[in-house]
Amino acid sequence: MSDSIWLEIVTPTGIALRKQVADVTAPSVSGEFGVMAGHVPLLAALRTGIVSYHEAGKEHRHAVAHGFVEVLGDKALLLTERFMNRDDVDVVKVRERLKEVDAELDRWQGDMTDPKRKLLIEEEQWLATQLDLIGDPPLPIVREDTRFLAAHAEAPPVQEMIEGQTPDASLTDHKKGGGSAFPDDT
Repeated sequence: MSDSIWLEIVTPTGIALRKQVADVTAPSVSGEFGVMAGHVPLLAALRTGIVSYHEAGKEHRHAVAHGFVEVLGDKALLLTERFMNRDDVDVVKVRERLKEVDAELDRWQGDMTDPKRKLLIEEEQWLATQLDLIGDPPLPIVREDTRFLAAHAEAPPVQEMIEGQTPDASLTDHKKGGGSAFPDDT
């Protein structure tokens, strides 16, 4: 068994990256995941974010948009709508456009499921990812992911979201000063 894997990132315009790497980390709709040689087969929905990998002991990072990732054998194939290298980010244009998109979304008065709103959210995510790629991420803005959601999905009730913000005291032992989540064996 090899101690490396082939990483291939493909966009609608062709192969963006093809390299033999030590490992890969990618963003999925279920969270970030890592892949090394010998990984079990995997098929996941890719979300907009940063893909990183190690080659000759050095970490490399690239921005990708939503898509899919398949890991089979010692190959990781990412199919994505967009791909960007760090050196290709135009910081001034990205920040300017992000400000415009955020303002438009903040003023949004239309239907929350309007395709135009969904496209704005996806553009916002892509712009924020480009800034993250250069090491200067914007403040986090919590908006729903627009891909892979059921058409009938609804936000949780406001009361449930408020309750979720209060820490559950039973999960930590604040009286003992150690902050351990585990009870004493005594």
